Amino acid sequence: MHANQLTVSPRMVRALVDEQFPQWRDLPVTGVVSHGTVNAIFRIGDRYTARFPLEPPGGVEPTRRWLEAEAEAARELAGLTRFPTPEPVALGEPGAGYPVPWSVQTWLPGVVAIDDHPGESAKFAHDLADLVTDLRAIDTRGRTFSGGGRGGEIDVHDEWVETCLRQSEALLDVPRLRKLWADFRVLPRRSADVMTHGDLLPGNVLVSGGRLTGILDVGGFGAADPALDLLSAWNLLESGPRAVFRELLGVDDLEWERGKAWAFVQAMGCVWYYVRTNPVMSHLGKRCLDRLLADAPA
Repeated sequence: MHANQLTVSPRMVRALVDEQFPQWRDLPVTGVVSHGTVNAIFRIGDRYTARFPLEPPGGVEPTRRWLEAEAEAARELAGLTRFPTPEPVALGEPGAGYPVPWSVQTWLPGVVAIDDHPGESAKFAHDLADLVTDLRAIDTRGRTFSGGGRGGEIDVHDEWVETCLRQSEALLDVPRLRKLWADFRVLPRRSADVMTHGDLLPGNVLVSGGRLTGILDVGGFGAADPALDLLSAWNLLESGPRAVFRELLGVDDLEWERGKAWAFVQAMGCVWYYVRTNPVMSHLGKRCLDRLLADAPA
C-alpha cells in the first residue's frame, strides 16, 4: 500500500515473540486478515494482539515514542467508556529482520464493521452516540489539539485535498466535490476541544447483532475539535440512523457541517490512494463521499 512499507511475516513474528517474550513460546501466532493501513496484525494465543507498524515514523526512537504515546492513550481511555478498548501489554524491540519497535495489546473479540455493516441499525446509532458522549465527558486536563492530522482547523488541509481532487478526476465527481470543499474549508471554529477517538471508521469499530461491542485503534485518543468524531456518522450510518445519532448528541448545524468536513478530508485520501492496493478502503472512502454528496444541496 505504501512506497516504503515494511514486510512482516508469520515466521518473523514467531521469532520475535520466542526471543523477547519466552512466556508466550507455547502460544500460537496467527496473522489477522485486515484492511487496515497502519499496522500488520497478528494474534498471540487467544488473549493478545501484536501490532507491527508498516510505515514507522523515522527509525527506532521515533517509532518507540509513537508506540509509547499510543500505549499511554490506551491506558488513559481504558474503562472510561461503556465499550471495551484494547489495553497495552508490552513493547517489543527490533529483531528477526524487523527494524523498529512493535507493540502488544489485549485482544478484543468481535467483527469489524467493514465485515458486518451496522449502518441500518438505530440501536447501533444509539451505541455510537453513547460512545461519543462518553468520550466528550472525559477531562481534557487542559490539553488542546496537538496540531497533527485531523482535528484542528479545517483549511490547513487545503493542499492535501487539492492533491486528492487532482488524483481523483477519473474516479469521482470532482466538480461537485470541489464545491463541497469550498463550503467546508471556511466553516468557523466555535467550540472548545474535547477528548475524541479521532478515527471512528468501520475498521476500528467492533459489532455484533447490529450493536457496538468494542473500539479499536485508540492510540489517537486526545483533545480535538468536538466535530471530529462526527465523521463516524458518514462512515458508519445510513440516513435514518444518522438522524438518530445527531438528535441524541444534540448537534447544531455548524458542528454537523464540520463533522462532514472531517469525513470529507479522511475519505478523499482513501479513494485514489488505495484504489489498487486496498480496494476495500477505497470503496469505503467512496461510500462516505457518496453519502456526503447525497446530503448536499443539488
